[in-house]
Formats: sequence, C-alpha cells, structure tokens
Amino acid sequence: MSASGHAPRLVCDLDGTLADSAPSLCAAGNRVLAGLGRPPVDVETYKTFVGRGQRVQVERLLTHTGGVPGGDVTPFLEAFRAGYDPLEASTAYPGAAAALAALAAEGWRIAVCTQKTEAKARRLLAGLGFEVAHVVGGDSVRGEGGTEVLKPDPRVIGAALAPLGEGPAAYVGDSETDAETAAAAGLPFLLHLEGYRKSTPEALAPFASFSAFSELPALARKAVGLA
Repeated sequence: MSASGHAPRLVCDLDGTLADSAPSLCAAGNRVLAGLGRPPVDVETYKTFVGRGQRVQVERLLTHTGGVPGGDVTPFLEAFRAGYDPLEASTAYPGAAAALAALAAEGWRIAVCTQKTEAKARRLLAGLGFEVAHVVGGDSVRGEGGTEVLKPDPRVIGAALAPLGEGPAAYVGDSETDAETAAAAGLPFLLHLEGYRKSTPEALAPFASFSAFSELPALARKAVGLA
C-alpha cells in the first residue's frame, strides 16, 4: 500500500514485453505476402514493423516487400487479422507471469495495454498463463468518427488505469512507442531489454531497465516510491 493508502498500479505492454509474439505476427504477415506471390520475411526483420498498431505494421511489411498494392492497406490488414493466431508461435518471456502474480499478491492492480485487438490480446494472455483482468487493446478506445486510438496517445493509458482505481502507477514496455506512451501519461517507464526496441536503452530514458523478470517487482516498487 502506498503512503496515500491506495494500492499501486502497473500497466504493461504485451508484444515484446510480456510475450515474444513476433513469430506469430510474422507468420500471419507471411501468409499475406504469400497471397501476393511475395517471398516471406524473417522474424528479426518483422520485429522492425511492430509497435505502432497493426495497420502500420502491415503497411510497413508491404512497403518493405514491394509496396502497397492499390495504395490501400485495408484489405491486407483484414487478411492479416483473419489469419492471425496469437498463440501460433508465441511464448511468454521467462518469469513474466510469475512476476505479475507476485505483484498482484502484494496488492498491485495490473492492466495490460497493447496495440493488438483486445480479443486477440486476451487469447494470448490466457494461453500463456497470465491472469490479468484488465486489458486495453488497439480497438478498445475510439476517437472522433470511431477511429482507433492507439499508444502513445495518453487516452489509452487512461483507459487502462481507470478500472484500477487511485494510486501511484508505473508503465512497463520494450520499445520507443512505450517510452513515448509512458512520457505522455506522466508515468515512470520500466524498460524490458529483451524486446523489440530499435534504439539504445539510454535513448529511451527509462526510470530503470531489466532483462530478467525476477528484477521487475523490486523495480516497480522503486518506481512508485515503495522502496
């Protein structure tokens, strides 16, 4: 419990943070490419497309492999989503589920905030053994005209924090988008070093960084002033 008497809160990114999901995303992307008669890309290349939502992800994939046919990514995004199974080749990072469970046992309130759709995120989390009640996906928050609101927009973090009540909070992520998200929301940023970032850790200016999830509980406590 914090000095204010409120339970601390933790918001976690999913892809590249809790789960190495790039292999599943890459498999779905390569099926889109196969439909166009294009050769597949490897997982390491595909990781560079991840982070700004699935529309941008598919657009980057198509641009990298020869361009967006007809200039409209929408039909290829729909094909990607139809063929995407988040559990196809994804794995949880070692110790990630245990670290969140340990924090929950201490009274932390936890949410996951991701660019993938909420349904796919919940399927992935459940399939990998995470017990997280509050999930905000890329289709959970809508702006003017019904458009999807995505990270780093602080409204997304607001939606993730709202059901967790009052209390100090921190954000855990792995990428440039996550660093921007934490900054926009005014939250200390804990950087998972084994994810999909393209920059150096120093460039993302985290409160702290970690490779092993056994380190996360202590860092989270420090981030919200409990240690």
